Amino acid sequence: MLERIREGSQGPWAMGIIMLIVLSFVFAGVGSYLTSSGSSAVASVNGEEISAQELERAYQNQRAQMEAQFGQAVSQLFSSEQYLSDFKKNVLDRLIGEKLIQQQADEMGLRVSDTQIRETILAMPEFQYAGQFDNDRFQAILRQNGFSVADFKGYLRTQMTQNQLAAAVNNSSFSLPSETELANALQQQTRDGKYLLVDASLFNGDVDVTEEEISAYYDENIATFDTQEEVKLAYVMLSVNDLVGRATVQDGDALAYYENNITSYSTEEERRISHVLVELGDDADAARVRAEGILAKLNAGEDFAEVAKTDSDDTFSAESGGDLSFIKQEGTAFEDAAFAIASVGEYTDIVETDFGLHIIQLTDIKPQDVTPFADVEREITDMLLRDAALEEFYAQQQLMSELAFEVPDTLEDLANAVELPVVETASFTRTSLPFEINVPAVADAAFSSALIDEGVNSDLIDVDEETVLVARVIEHTPQRTKALDEVRDEITAVLLVEKSQELARLWTEDLIPALVAGESVDAQLEEKGLVWESAEAIGRTGSTVNRNIVDTLFTLALEGEKAYEVTSTSTGGVALVGLTGVSESAELDEATQASLSLQLASLQGQRVYQQYIDALRAQSDVEILTSL
Repeated sequence: MLERIREGSQGPWAMGIIMLIVLSFVFAGVGSYLTSSGSSAVASVNGEEISAQELERAYQNQRAQMEAQFGQAVSQLFSSEQYLSDFKKNVLDRLIGEKLIQQQADEMGLRVSDTQIRETILAMPEFQYAGQFDNDRFQAILRQNGFSVADFKGYLRTQMTQNQLAAAVNNSSFSLPSETELANALQQQTRDGKYLLVDASLFNGDVDVTEEEISAYYDENIATFDTQEEVKLAYVMLSVNDLVGRATVQDGDALAYYENNITSYSTEEERRISHVLVELGDDADAARVRAEGILAKLNAGEDFAEVAKTDSDDTFSAESGGDLSFIKQEGTAFEDAAFAIASVGEYTDIVETDFGLHIIQLTDIKPQDVTPFADVEREITDMLLRDAALEEFYAQQQLMSELAFEVPDTLEDLANAVELPVVETASFTRTSLPFEINVPAVADAAFSSALIDEGVNSDLIDVDEETVLVARVIEHTPQRTKALDEVRDEITAVLLVEKSQELARLWTEDLIPALVAGESVDAQLEEKGLVWESAEAIGRTGSTVNRNIVDTLFTLALEGEKAYEVTSTSTGGVALVGLTGVSESAELDEATQASLSLQLASLQGQRVYQQYIDALRAQSDVEILTSL
């Protein structure tokens, strides 16, 4: 079974699934799954804990992803305690599922090699610039998500190991021809209809908002009027790259390094050899007599390769005329003899080793190659400059740390000492740090009581292995709830829209009974200045008609009360949708059938994968240790 899973996880569809799953974690913020040994556990999965910090970071990153995709409207959802609880429960369920899959993959012995990890990282588009892997971008993204390179490789190995199992489960699914035909009929079906767009603003004059309603809305949605705590930082950042430009290399240093490390710029001589082997066996004297006979054949002019094929006990190399390809001089008796041969084509006398008696022929030579100093001078100089910069970097770190402590109420002395500017940020929240300083350690320091309440400099903060900074808070805006008077106009506008929309919906729904009965509603439409719009040959996808109208059209029946329905529109109004005709799809061609079959199998695979996780969970010891 394990071998089948490994084979199944290597195909193009499987690798596509794997890459999509891996990349989804990067987009969501890979740092969300780092653990903290000091965190309390929120769940236990077969004895392995999921920490509170894991859950919180996964929640924050998934929420941030939703806000980036859907805007501030999402914030209103999270103001609901029930929605927030359900959301966190779903996040925890996902973490539990991942833990179960990882445990199952470990139990089955699934592994991912270092080569696969490297190739995956190089192929990730997030780490590329102009179609090429960009190490600076790679490091910056890892830093932003609180990862070292080693941590990220470990994280990626875990995810890819899980995904081997996920791909195997997904690839076990298939679809029947009848399912494909039915899905095609539903997908390709087109519908004719008509719709009436009713703008909510038509009813603005019929609604008003009372003070009691404004107050009630404010009380019911109080969390939506909370502001987030914000700070504005000043900081001095030091990186190795800053110091490379200041570093110097003395004349002759590069050449001295080259000469002291000449082996690093040289390739050893290699020799291609063939041999004939006579194993000693139980009778060493008989073996030597046989070897001497073979040597006599060669001395008599017989072809070395042909003799090896017929007489050598090394059956593997004998097939290729005794060829052992290229070897290097590493001090064995065999190699010493091979490197003592004067010219290509010549061969040795009998050479004895632990393997037996050999006759060795030299067939080719790759001479030693030394890269000229001129070709590597720039490379060596750059390396020496970087080494000098690193040495200065460690010295400057110490100086920054001392001055940050000794002069805690300003960064000016520190900045002057290291000859770097004091940089000021715009105001930001805990989840919206500027890109260049967006690492967890900076966020923790920026919102700490020491920097906010005491007004002192931070300790030296590691941004990454080659970048540090010292920061101080220069402006702080506490979290607060906006007063009713600040948001009165905003609430009034919202309530006016909601009431107008409700009147628009009620007015439109009142038209349906007359339409179903075949009666005219022209007078009502004329009063509001409304006209029917037609929708001909509308498919499920690709239409320019409002999405809600299309979706509603495909829920209607040609006759009866379900021939009409009211739906909301993206502009805040409503639409009355009516179905007038249905056209079935044409017969499937082979290419379309194959493509659709794959799509259905993929969807089925996703369902099977979730069922697999559910089955693992049912058989496992999973304990939720907190209430959400």
